[in-house]
Amino acid sequence: MLDESLLDTPEALAEADRRALLRGAAEAGARVRTAARHAAEAGVHDLKPDGRPRAILIAGPGAAATCVADLLGTLAGASSPVTRLAPTGVAPAAGALRWELPGWAGSVDLLLITTPDGTEPGLSLLAEQAYRRGCTVVAVAPARSPLTEAVDGAHGLFVPMATAPYEHDEPLAASAPGVLWALLTPLLAILDRTGLLSAPPEALEKVADRLDQVAERCGPAVATYSNPAKTLASELADSLPVIWTEGTSAGPAGRRFAAALAELAGRPALVSELPEALAEHNALLAGPLAASADPDDFFRDRVDEAPALHARVVLLRDRPIGGLTAAPTARDLALSHDTPISELEPEEGGELETLAELIAMTDFAAVYLALASGA
Repeated sequence: MLDESLLDTPEALAEADRRALLRGAAEAGARVRTAARHAAEAGVHDLKPDGRPRAILIAGPGAAATCVADLLGTLAGASSPVTRLAPTGVAPAAGALRWELPGWAGSVDLLLITTPDGTEPGLSLLAEQAYRRGCTVVAVAPARSPLTEAVDGAHGLFVPMATAPYEHDEPLAASAPGVLWALLTPLLAILDRTGLLSAPPEALEKVADRLDQVAERCGPAVATYSNPAKTLASELADSLPVIWTEGTSAGPAGRRFAAALAELAGRPALVSELPEALAEHNALLAGPLAASADPDDFFRDRVDEAPALHARVVLLRDRPIGGLTAAPTARDLALSHDTPISELEPEEGGELETLAELIAMTDFAAVYLALASGA
């Protein structure tokens, strides 16, 4: 059950936030600026690549590496394929995970290693394997971690991860807002230098400014009725989020939201892109998860019963879209099954800015849902 009274009590939110998730979401803009500075100090802007790499390989543990690979693949487009190297092992622990380069990887490919830990022996071994194959290696991880020496030994580039003092006490959640921006920002700067995407320093500063704006709108001191993130968290209480995305950049934002809901709030979610989502989820909305599935629900005395789980559509659009759009059809489908719908659409701006706004707003919503539900 969601404690809605907690959402409008900043002191109670701060007390419940033992993992500093809300603080990480609020400081996302500052984290981007710090990470960009670390990248500059590591010499990213002085790099003179010989040309675009044939392929980008990304390795790292957990949802953070998955989201980084998803975002970079979307932003790079077809200019160079982005492949995430999935780990193998007997447990999701630093010492149990191993990564392997594909057989075709060689001197014309770029390996990016991202981790909020840096103690994984498997990533150090991967850096050594990449050096033997001739791959260029770049890593973003906490400073003075064992991975630092492995990357130096592979003659690669190491960028210290932008961390906060309060994050050093316990392991970081892979879906924590601060972790994503600390890992993603230096890689955006690196791929800008290779010409795979456009993320110059001024664009990263605009991303930080947009994240600051979202923090002002969605911060804990802003009441629920005027706070879109708190409102979305309240709407998703006792609901199964069915996340529909429209627009290229909204896809990874929706998948990031689903991962954050699972890891931070312990909530399942379904995610799909429009227009395919309309066919994929039509039967779901018409089934027992629809709000209209139990016609006697309104009259039933449920004092001692947990509320029934019903679907709620969350429509994410990466920017105002002109011309062809499936949004009206999506609204009609949801409402025809008495399924409520929430919509988030960023203000106009560059692709990185609108993507950052969607991620930040949904991150805040996932954190509020986690705190108010006691996750």
